[in-house]
Parts: sequence; C-alpha cells; structure tokens
Amino acid sequence: MIPRQASDSVKRLAQQFPVIAITGPRQSGKTTLARMVFPEKRYVSFDDRRLRELAKENPLDFLGAFPDGVIIDEAQKVPELFDALKLIIDNGAHFPGKYILTGSSQFRLRENISDSLAGRVGLVKLLPFSINELKTEKLLPDSPYDLAIRGMYPPLNDPQKHFLRDDWYENYINTYLDLDVKDQINPTNLMSFRKFVRMCAVYSGQILNYEEISRDIGVSGVTIKSWVSILEASYIIHLLEPDTNNLGKSLAKTPKLYFVDPGLLCYLLRIDSKEELLLHSKKGAVIETLAVSELLKLRYNMAKRSELTYYRDSSGLEVDAIADWKKQFAIEVKSNMASEKKLSAGVRKYQTLRGENVNGCVFYLGDLSCSIDGIQYVSWKDWGDFDWKEV
Repeated sequence: MIPRQASDSVKRLAQQFPVIAITGPRQSGKTTLARMVFPEKRYVSFDDRRLRELAKENPLDFLGAFPDGVIIDEAQKVPELFDALKLIIDNGAHFPGKYILTGSSQFRLRENISDSLAGRVGLVKLLPFSINELKTEKLLPDSPYDLAIRGMYPPLNDPQKHFLRDDWYENYINTYLDLDVKDQINPTNLMSFRKFVRMCAVYSGQILNYEEISRDIGVSGVTIKSWVSILEASYIIHLLEPDTNNLGKSLAKTPKLYFVDPGLLCYLLRIDSKEELLLHSKKGAVIETLAVSELLKLRYNMAKRSELTYYRDSSGLEVDAIADWKKQFAIEVKSNMASEKKLSAGVRKYQTLRGENVNGCVFYLGDLSCSIDGIQYVSWKDWGDFDWKEV
C-alpha cells in the first residue's frame, strides 16, 4: 500500500477529537488510509446488510460492542449512529481517536456530521494520490502529460491492478450518478446532469459562466448553481474564488472552476493520449488543473483549508493562484519546458501592485526547480513537495 501524506494529520487529530471523519471523492483511498493508520482497531462496513440492520435497531448497543473504538465504513448508511455517537461522547469520558468514520456518499456523511457531531469530529479531506506520493513509490511517469491522461486515482496507479483508463472512468461516472447524484436532483434531469458534467470539463481553468452553461444545457441558472454545488460537495470539482484584496482596481467577482483530478478531466474532454493532449486547445487548462489539484492536496493532507484564490483585474493582469498561507505566494502555471524569465511577468506585476512581501512562483514542466531573479521556478515533479517554508 502506498503511504499517504495525510496519515500524520489523521494521527494528529486523533490525539484530540473523539471522532475522526475521512471524507473525499469516491475511490480516493479513504478506507485504506483509516485501516493503515489504525491497524489495531476493529473494522466494520455498513455495506454488510446484517450489520447495518443491527446498528439501526439499537445504535448505542452496537457501538457498545466496540469498547476500544472502531473504524466504520459507509457510516452514512445508518444516520441513527450519529446521534448515538453524540450521546456517548457527551456523557462519557473523553477518548480521542476512538471512532473513525469513512463513507463514499459525501452528501449524507457530511450532513450527518454537521447535524450531530459538530465540534466533536476531526475532519480530513483525502483527494487522490499526489505527485509526491507517486514519486516516493517510483510510480510517477516520465511525462506530466502521461500523468494528466492517467490521473491520480489509486486504482489506476496500482501496479497490481490492470484497469483500462476509459473503462474505469466510465464506470466511475456511472457509479457517481447512480449512487450519489440521484438523491440530489430530479430524476428526470439525470441525462441533463451528465451533459452538464461534460460541459464543466470545458470550463476547467476558466471563470464560470452560469448563464452560458444554462443556455447550453437547457435548465435554469438556479439549477446550474445547485448542480455546481453538488459537484463541489462530492469533490469532483473545486471552485477557486477571486482574490478580494483592495488594489484599487476592478477585480473579477466570479469563481474559476477546476476539476480535482486531471485524468477525469481528460476523459470527459475525450483526450485519450499524450499526443492528443500536446495538440489540444485545452492543454494549458489541463496542466493548470493538475497544478491547482496539487496545491489542494498539499493543504488538505495537512487538514487545513486551501486558502487559495486567483487574481484578475480589468487591465488584463491575471495570476493563476494566490496562496494566502503563513507566507503569501503568487503562483503562475505554465505548460512550458524551459524556465524562461518571461514566464514570471504576471507574477512580478502582481508583486509590484501589492507592495509587500509576496513570494513569486512559476509552476512549469521542466525537470529542474531553480530560482531566477527572486522567482521560484518549480518543476512539475516538485509541485507536491516544494519547500513552502511553513505553509
């Protein structure tokens, strides 16, 4: 099993909170992570109908059968469990890290956590593998384009499994629609929602235009906004909000959309090979999507908020990502192989506008990370483990 960078965060939170919840998209390795970090704990899955019925009938007795705690997979299938957990935690001694919850349906799991376990749960968001995780296990391909095509989901990067990329992603989308989305939308809109998901792929790396998507899909703008929220809540996409610092300019007010995984994005765009990607009009957007997903993983693996925005003003100046961490970083993503000084023009202009200590970075596709005139040029192989200096 590939060690996950989120393990340390899970252990840290488990020393404080009685319940740990590991959320994230389907097939991101949530159950594997839980069992890896807590090998001594009993494991149960509510995919088992018998266990599910037992827990529903008397959740307090069910939990009492595990005095040393338990890992509960598919916890959202027994909503009664969450009130029982609340009672046990509030009326008993404080035992950090006693209960570990995971689940594939993020809507129901997060809803139950919010309703019953607020303030009692340590939350970790687990996304698919990071570049650094693959690099550490010598599973990183030689080309960033090959990586983007394949994607980062664990089953597609497991040497012992032999999934064909297109078959796996087709099954993934069908499972997502059948098990997650059906409960969230009008069933008559399911085909429109599938079309909407493909439409979103066209917008990855771009500012959202709800009205345009609404016209193309044939549903209301309100519905489109609701569907965007569904995709975001299930970790299919991430919205990067515009930077709100006051620079005396007219700033963009609409978020940019990014897919969480570049492989799923390429599949939806019908890009099937490195050669197709190299010549595709969306090549830059795919590489930008890969970069933003690595920034998200960096933060989520530390159990921290992303604190990522983007900057665009009326003069045309744009910076792909502004990371407002312990130090602030202005990050530009380029699908260039050479570390040319001109690639940092936008970052340098932003630094001048801010008039304060903003670290400039250029993410590019070369193999060497280096510094040129105070700007860090970060190789794609180092996007996941660049020295962010106390991020």
